Amino acid sequence: MRQILMLLAAMLLTGCSKESETKAQIMTQKIFMTIDDKTLPVTLEDNAATQALVEALQKGDITYEARDYGGFEKVGALGRSLPTSDVQTTTRPGDVILYSGNQIVLFYGSNSWSYTRLGRMEYSSQGELESFLKAGQGNVSVTMSLSTGTTGINSAGNTSYDKKVAYSLNGHQVENPSRGIFIMNGNKVMMK
Repeated sequence: MRQILMLLAAMLLTGCSKESETKAQIMTQKIFMTIDDKTLPVTLEDNAATQALVEALQKGDITYEARDYGGFEKVGALGRSLPTSDVQTTTRPGDVILYSGNQIVLFYGSNSWSYTRLGRMEYSSQGELESFLKAGQGNVSVTMSLSTGTTGINSAGNTSYDKKVAYSLNGHQVENPSRGIFIMNGNKVMMK
């Protein structure tokens, strides 16, 4: 009898640890927002809305149209509802918020309202954030995904150049490029 109880306890603990493991993965989960050819990572909150969002993104990317509103945010209909846990919140630039259960709000300014917090975009300056969101410039198409997607290179050619100054895809100058993809004279070049 004691062995059976120990076995049941072990099974229960194993089940809890897998659930905790999954929850920990979601707590540190990042998604990626892409507008035009720029992508920013978003660190997610740990709540039912983000868990539902990640589950939806596991089936494929989600793209929606967002528009400027109030001079401090881009808002758009998600095309589905997520669970809400609204609390009175004062937002900051970079916050990603769920509004009314079915709209995503991307803040480049601040506002106080009752929202469900989804996460926070990672950016280096207010200017970078406003440029990324095209703040005040009208509608944008936003794609949310679980990966960063592509490098932004549509095609690469094998071209030789007289000037051998090149830049890596990270933006670092490379004096003598040999193999790989580089930026040379403003063009993407594949060196074989």
